[in-house]
Amino acid sequence: MPKKMKKKGKPIVHEELEGFDIKVNEFGQIQGNFEIEELNDFLDKNVADKKLNKSEEE
Repeated sequence: MPKKMKKKGKPIVHEELEGFDIKVNEFGQIQGNFEIEELNDFLDKNVADKKLNKSEEE
């Protein structure tokens, strides 16, 4: 099985998340340079919650 090639350069991101960086440290903790509240606000505005949509239809 071939090894996965590492991607070079920066990924394309939404303009509101420009500069967002996230890493997992040696203890398995997620570390990022944005506050959780900022990320949650962005996700609330831009991503539809599938579970909420199903419950509203029923």
